[in-house]
Amino acid sequence: MTTVDSGSLYGVGLGPGDPELVTVKAARIVAAAPVVAYHSARHGRSIARTIAAPYLRPEQIEEALVYPVTTEDTPDYRAVIEEHYDAWAARLAAHLDAGRDVVVLCEGDPLFYGSYMHMHKRLSQRYRTSVVPGVTSVSGASAVLGRPLVERDEVLTVLPGTLPPDELAARLAATDSAAILKLGRTFGNVRSALEQAGRLQDAWYVERATTGGQRTAPLAGVDPSTVPYFSLALLPSKVHDETAAALAAAPPSPAAGEVVVVGLGPAGRDWLTPQAQAALAAADDLVGYKPYLDRVPVNPRQRRHASDNRVEEERAEFALSLAKNGRRVAVVSSGDPGVFAMAAAVLEVAAEPRWKDVPVRVLPGLTAAQAVASRAGAPLGHDFCVLSLSDRLKPWDVIASRLSAAAAADLVIAIYNPGSRSRTWQVEAAKELLLQHRAADTPVVIGRDVGGPEESVRVVDLAALEPSEVDMRTLLIIGSSQTRHDGTRVWTPRRYPG
Repeated sequence: MTTVDSGSLYGVGLGPGDPELVTVKAARIVAAAPVVAYHSARHGRSIARTIAAPYLRPEQIEEALVYPVTTEDTPDYRAVIEEHYDAWAARLAAHLDAGRDVVVLCEGDPLFYGSYMHMHKRLSQRYRTSVVPGVTSVSGASAVLGRPLVERDEVLTVLPGTLPPDELAARLAATDSAAILKLGRTFGNVRSALEQAGRLQDAWYVERATTGGQRTAPLAGVDPSTVPYFSLALLPSKVHDETAAALAAAPPSPAAGEVVVVGLGPAGRDWLTPQAQAALAAADDLVGYKPYLDRVPVNPRQRRHASDNRVEEERAEFALSLAKNGRRVAVVSSGDPGVFAMAAAVLEVAAEPRWKDVPVRVLPGLTAAQAVASRAGAPLGHDFCVLSLSDRLKPWDVIASRLSAAAAADLVIAIYNPGSRSRTWQVEAAKELLLQHRAADTPVVIGRDVGGPEESVRVVDLAALEPSEVDMRTLLIIGSSQTRHDGTRVWTPRRYPG
């Protein structure tokens, strides 16, 4: 029975041999333990201790658990080895009873043909026990060969080489992939079983995987006299080999190009949707206005094509031409690409017959209006409209008539592109139009660079709106007759008076 004062037992897997394949957890536990135990042969050398050496401290107590000189086919092997397991467990129990934690080192994984399991079954019912898994020799061998073990629905069978050859052959014939451990003196029988099962030419030999002395070779050509115990045979994935060969033989398929118009949101990665992130990551080419492209992290695999903000048609045509030649193109746009942005420009050009075979997708983004509204509260809580004050693509008379109509309809109005260095009078003109329909104390949200480093959000009365404070990085939200402002938050109730 576990006592409060007793130490804890740890079975720590160290991986197949490379000390850098020791897990962070294993290294931490090994370094902290007062007592470190490991199995070794009569000569005193221990593979497990060699792997763990970089993590050991001089003051630690070491318990070498030395195997007797015997082999598994000796008549009294089981009785002799069980006596040793009992004696080793008693030695470790003495440390645990004294309150000392004990780590038992194990190459590979402790519970995968690991020597630790014999201590585990004797001590785990009496002491606090924790097992730290490790990279198995099978995984290490697969990695150094660079050949997957299984793919799709394949079945992997792990076999000890100590099985009778006929049983080995039957199991090898019935499985897709296999790993055969405990070679050494059993290598001749294993080779015969592989040949009997018709699998010899598929088999690989791996010795001391991931260590400086590792060796790999087709198993059929390996000299049995050179095979140590710490080696294994692998039958890798058939499916992988077949599909890899088919891919190598097939001519490369023509790339399928497309244009994806991606909304980046108002600012920064936190405002970018996972769908947009995936499209940006998959693209071969990024096309857009330079300040927007600068918001996308540089990927050396991708080509970036920056341009001025006033050449939307040319930018769209360029993106479509890249896609027609098989490139995956992301056209980036701030906010939502369908709101005063690049989606309409791309689709307008893509409607021309010459681009009919180029797929175009539009991925939404968080709009500037939504971002500014969220900072202020909920000014868009009821019916609203979105207008642009830019007269670069439509005459001011149209803007003025729409603004007056929206104001007369008592809609909350989100105003994009209110002013710029070349457009300095539109905000004042819009203010005069709005005051014909709205009270002087109507709340106006002034949001600038929301989500960016120079973010500012203020609320002023419509009569106090100062046009000189508004530029292209600003968005205005003009409240309706029902919009409320309590000094902290702005909201428009969802119910409208009857």
